Parts: sequence; C-alpha cells; structure tokens
Amino acid sequence: MPRQNANTEQIEGRIYQQDLTIKKVSNQSSQNFGKEFISGSIDVATTDDDMNVLTIYYRYVTATTKSGGENKTYTALKRIMDEDKTIVKVGHDAAMKVRCTPSLAVNDFYPRGQEEVVSQVRNEGGFVNIINELTPQGIERNKFTTDLLITNVTRKDDDENGAYATLRAAAFNFRGDIIPATFTLRNEDAISYFESLDPSTSQPVFTKVWGKIVSRIETQKTEEESAFGEPEVDIKQRRVREWVITGAAKEPYGFGEGEVLTPEDVQKAMENRNVMLAEKKANSEQYYASHGQGNTESAFTNSETKIPTGDFKF
Repeated sequence: MPRQNANTEQIEGRIYQQDLTIKKVSNQSSQNFGKEFISGSIDVATTDDDMNVLTIYYRYVTATTKSGGENKTYTALKRIMDEDKTIVKVGHDAAMKVRCTPSLAVNDFYPRGQEEVVSQVRNEGGFVNIINELTPQGIERNKFTTDLLITNVTRKDDDENGAYATLRAAAFNFRGDIIPATFTLRNEDAISYFESLDPSTSQPVFTKVWGKIVSRIETQKTEEESAFGEPEVDIKQRRVREWVITGAAKEPYGFGEGEVLTPEDVQKAMENRNVMLAEKKANSEQYYASHGQGNTESAFTNSETKIPTGDFKF
C-alpha cells in the first residue's frame, strides 16, 4: 500500500458487560511461549438509555509493549476484569466509563459443513481509557472514519426505520489487509449522492466517509395456526449493528493514482486474503475432523489464481 488508509473509530460509554480472560501463549515453538495476555470483549453502552450497545474485541493484549514499557491498554482491561463494574452487575449509575479507539475489522470463519466463509464486521483492538465523565448526551459518543473502495449501491425496501440503501465496499487495516464490509445509508441525500457516483466492480469509487455505529434489536414474530384455540406464537430477537454513513469527502480520491490506491494494490490485497481464507478453511476442517465432526480432506487449495485487475468482487 502506498499510503496509510483511514480506519479509525471512537466508542465512549458505560461498560454493559465484559468477557475478558487472561491466557498464556500455548504454542511451544513461539518465542512468546508461556507469556500472559488478555483476550475477549467488552460491550459498551454509548447512550444514556443503555440501548446502543457496541462490542469491542481484543485478541492479544500483553502487559508490556514491544519496547518493554507498560501497556496501558492491558492495565485498563485488567482493571475492568478485576472490578467488573458493569451495568449488568452494578447498574447504570455505578458502571465504569470508558473511551476506546478500536478499528473496523473482520472476523472470518467456516461453520461446520459449510463451504462458504462467514465474514462478520466488528470493532477490534485499539486503546482503552477509563474516564470519569462522558461526553454530554447529544454529542456523538461513537463514530468512525474510514477510506472506502465502493463497488455497489443498492436501494432496499423501506423497513421500520424508513428508506435506506447499502454500500458494498472494502476498507483496509494498518497492515493493508482488505476488509470487505457493508455500510448503510439512511438519508435520501446520501443515497442520491452515492448513486450519482455510479460505483461498480469494474469502476469502483475510492473516498473517505464517516458516520456512527447504530445497534438495535430486531424482533421477528411468526405464528403457526392451530387446529383449535390460539395460534402458536414464536418471537425471536436479534441485535443488529449498522455502520451508518453520515458524511463523505467533497471529492473522491483518484483511484488508480500511485500515491493513493491502485488496482494492483487491491489485487494483491485480495490475493493475500484468498491465501488466508484457504488456510483458515483447512484448519477448520482439520479441527472438525479431529473432533469427529467432519472429514479429513484438506480445503487448502493453490491460491495462485489471479484476480482480474479492475474487477473487484468482495
């Protein structure tokens, strides 16, 4: 990558609940064998009604930095674990307050017996600061800014929140790894603007966007008629998170310019992702086979297949 692409988030609020644990590196061939680290997640309620709850994941947080200094994020996460002052445990008023700076990331996995990868966009890593006071309600406590390579805009049927559209796009992390993701537009001016750019897989649009992360609970109700009496009613709820774009740069970047992002950069990133996914699929199949849940045939395939330059499907 010729430049560092924007991919920042800020999430501030009360800790709703936490699922953090201290582990040790178990790989005996690793130079860090036996070293302790924290992994897991914290859920942060960003609104005063505790309804907008966002999860932040931490994979590997050690007590010291690479230079040997104190890792303040480890210290903060350890305090969160030890005190466990969450809304679930001690209530809204006594819950610990935090300001976090994760990044947009993706978790890829292969469910047992499934050939297609499941890719879940999420908030991951970054700094954690325990704070005394939150930003006043009415000023956005969660926001993101990211450079996006957009390949599709799709209007959707109105839902309970009104008309909307989705953007199919890719962001990039600090290593240049590609992050396929879907973003939401819930403003007619925003929808019209991105439609006017006419992005496609052959002519993508590369631009900076910003917005907020919205978490809501969707309820699905189904009824099964009975031969007599009242119907059987089944109600299911699930939490849905959307990255809602509320603004964009006045002018998109010049995609294809050497100092910005070129088709060759994206092609290389997609090839690297294909290699990673093939290895992950092979490891998943081996795991399921060792636990009596699948066959032993490896899914690792030769990933030398080139992605046609200028046709980006992610």
